[in-house]
Amino acid sequence: MQRRVYLDSASTTNIDPEVLNAYKQLLDRYYVNSESLYDEGAEISRMLEKARSACAGLLGVKSNEIIFTAGSSESNSAAVKGVCFAQPQKKHIVTTQIEHSSILNACRQMERVFGYDVTYLPVTEKGSIRIDDLKRALRDDTALVSIMLVNNETGAVNPVSEAAEYVKKHSHAFFHCDITQAVGKMPVSLENIDLASLSAHKLEGLKGSGILVKKTHVPFEPLINGGEQEGGLRGGTSNAQVNMMFARTLRLALERESKNRDHISRLHDILIEGLRSIDGIEINSPEDGLKCTVSFSYEKIPSEVMQNALNRAGFMVSARSTCEAHSNNPSYVLQAMGFSDARASSCIRVSMSRHNTEQEIRDLIHTLKEITDKYG
Repeated sequence: MQRRVYLDSASTTNIDPEVLNAYKQLLDRYYVNSESLYDEGAEISRMLEKARSACAGLLGVKSNEIIFTAGSSESNSAAVKGVCFAQPQKKHIVTTQIEHSSILNACRQMERVFGYDVTYLPVTEKGSIRIDDLKRALRDDTALVSIMLVNNETGAVNPVSEAAEYVKKHSHAFFHCDITQAVGKMPVSLENIDLASLSAHKLEGLKGSGILVKKTHVPFEPLINGGEQEGGLRGGTSNAQVNMMFARTLRLALERESKNRDHISRLHDILIEGLRSIDGIEINSPEDGLKCTVSFSYEKIPSEVMQNALNRAGFMVSARSTCEAHSNNPSYVLQAMGFSDARASSCIRVSMSRHNTEQEIRDLIHTLKEITDKYG
């Protein structure tokens, strides 16, 4: 059987055995509704609140500022709409041209259906915003600023701390940050950040598990109406066992962060050196970006063709965000960075984890050389 090499960890990750085993044990015993008044329901409710407190402590926020969701896409959409709907007198949103589709599509819906103005900040050729553009974009009626910390296609890091501080000092807007691709990979501070989104399945946790951090001073209208679950901010029977596992997932990710970063940095250096040795390959990711994610292009071979060739050789990679995987359009992230349509249509994203080896990266480079020699 052909060896399969997984290099798409920015898309999703395998479940950590410790998380999976603990989850199975919970499923065997705890199946009642956490809102139930009998002893078993009360026990699950206590365990869920303990997990909520643990997540809050790990993220440096208060327990009642943690809202469990189904993932970052829901958290992102809820942040945009929930904050804006709670401030009907304000009709302006600021975001960037390179956000995840869950933010961009939420903003487009706010424009199309609810009559909002949205400013989409441009980015530099390194894929990050300019603070001066943000300063010019802010208005008296700006309800929300949403800027991701790490881009999911290129690994580019935005100056979020500086941006959040400026918004806090010079406007009445609230600041949301998608930290999905950053947690467990780099230090993350939520100082001056009013809302933040993250997802467990990027951290070797369970799919269908997310968090929206919403600080207590932030006005918010729930998108999902129901009972009093999640403080009345997200209705529906709690997926208690999955939510409980987020605390363990997050703890493990943060404990491993430093060691993982050193390992992935070595893999990154091998990958970059190898890519530079192949004529015609252009590296799209900035040098100061997150090391685990590398985007490159080979303009003579479209993304889908290159992906299929690598797949046949045993390598699982993507071209852009997996949410956009079935689109034949050029990468909007690379277009925003000023790259040509040809370059944006021939990109490949390699995203590495602690499970990858140096030999796998060398084998990938060897295979890329074979593919470019044959089809280029």
